[in-house]
Amino acid sequence: MNSEKEMKEILLSAKTVAAVGLSSNPAKESFGIVQYLKDQGYKIIPVNPGATEIMGEKAYPDLSSIPEAVDVVQVFRKPEDVPPVVDEAIKIRAKVVWMQEGIVNEEAAQKARDAGLQVVMDACMRSAHRRLFGAKPLGL
Repeated sequence: MNSEKEMKEILLSAKTVAAVGLSSNPAKESFGIVQYLKDQGYKIIPVNPGATEIMGEKAYPDLSSIPEAVDVVQVFRKPEDVPPVVDEAIKIRAKVVWMQEGIVNEEAAQKARDAGLQVVMDACMRSAHRRLFGAKPLGL
């Protein structure tokens, strides 16, 4: 279970978000979610081996290729694809693994927690931000 307090603390302290599985297609949900976070001031690092740039940001093939510190590893992958992402998140010393809505992998989550990372599962980062902090109305 994700605590509101924990999600709020993560959203307040995080500056850099590595979005694993972010699509370069603006029609995809992941694109809209990450665009919102970028608009809120988070530094976004796309992680997609099939892209060189997404949203004007350099894309990396994997977490290990990112040359800077990452606060949150945001996961847009199927639950069965989460374990190697968690392994990389641990390796790069990320602080948080955030699995988007519909993504649950208890085993990977426990491994991340055991390594000292915070874990959020089955929760949309955009929805949590809007709920906890309010959103700027679109079109203003």
